[in-house]
Amino acid sequence: MARAPNYDQERKERDRQKAAKKAEKQAAKVAARERSKPETETDTETEE
Repeated sequence: MARAPNYDQERKERDRQKAAKKAEKQAAKVAARERSKPETETDTETEE
């Protein structure tokens, strides 16, 4: 006999996975931005 579907739990699991993936992408963007930014900032700080 097949199990009864638990739609609410399945929806929450999908939403949790989406949120984790989105947060991971956002963290990667922030890290990439910070990696490229300090190079220009350190150049201007040493000139002053």
